[in-house]
Amino acid sequence: MNSSKKTQKTGPIDNAWSLKIPEFKEEDNPHRLLVESSFATMFPKYREQYLKEHWPLIQKALAEYHIKAELDLIEGSMTVKTTRKTWDPYIIIKARDAIKLMARSVPFEQAVRVLQDDIAADIIKISSFVRNKEKFVKRRQRLIGPNGCSLKSIELLTNCYVVVQGQTVSALGPYKGVQQVRKIIEDTMKNVHPVYSLKTLMLKRELSKNPKLKNENWERYLPKYNSKNISKRKEPMKKKEKKPYTPFPPPQQESKIDKAMASGEYFLKEEQKRAKRKKEQEAKHEEATKKRQERRAQAFVPPEEKPVESETAKTDIDIAEIKKKVQKGLIKR
Repeated sequence: MNSSKKTQKTGPIDNAWSLKIPEFKEEDNPHRLLVESSFATMFPKYREQYLKEHWPLIQKALAEYHIKAELDLIEGSMTVKTTRKTWDPYIIIKARDAIKLMARSVPFEQAVRVLQDDIAADIIKISSFVRNKEKFVKRRQRLIGPNGCSLKSIELLTNCYVVVQGQTVSALGPYKGVQQVRKIIEDTMKNVHPVYSLKTLMLKRELSKNPKLKNENWERYLPKYNSKNISKRKEPMKKKEKKPYTPFPPPQQESKIDKAMASGEYFLKEEQKRAKRKKEQEAKHEEATKKRQERRAQAFVPPEEKPVESETAKTDIDIAEIKKKVQKGLIKR
């Protein structure tokens, strides 16, 4: 019996998310930490006032875990350090995530939640997915949705707090939820509408509630979407036709001297060349003036009159029928 229990504990687990992580207490590390660890992060200028006001609260929250916090307004940086009393070796990573979130416009009340064991944080850089700025803005707006409804839906389905700020998206919540948020955001930036991802999440939630379908494969129930990436490449006005392939190089083009020698102009004297050029120019001028005169004369040409067709009244009268009608009229009288 004991051996079977042991195999159950150490054997493969179907659902890892159902496992409870044992709590790490102060008694588990009585010797504390030997070396000081520190992390620093920069923050933008517009966050300076907010951080300055809330810094005493941040220090108080981190002091509970024996973490020292420093704010440098000159350099624009926040630093977290371990002390001799720090007993949790992973709390410095959690503190680093907290200051990173606050630098990315996450409020203090939410950022402090990262210090809990069952809460994780993820900062997703969305600028690397799209090169075109217009496309990036459009897809980011699609992620937020009209009046922030898409973002609110993501928060409700994943149990996470999500903030879209500039070129990053900050997510804060349970480990599984943060994983789902990252997938939705990455798909949205790859031109997959968040509605599809949200629909899939809703179906998964409903299927997990059903005890019969809880341990089955859900692939047949989930919707499948085919991406339709239509190329919008502009076709050129003049399409160049490819010439038949020849292994030989193209023939050498004639230079100006070669052309002049072929026409005989090369052997003419300077005066003769000048006279020839003048003659060519005069011929061009004459041709241009002739065309100009023709174009002006067109205004004085009377338009062609259409021949007047005499409308001859076509009289197709049957005299025999008229006689019959007259006779009938006389008989009636």
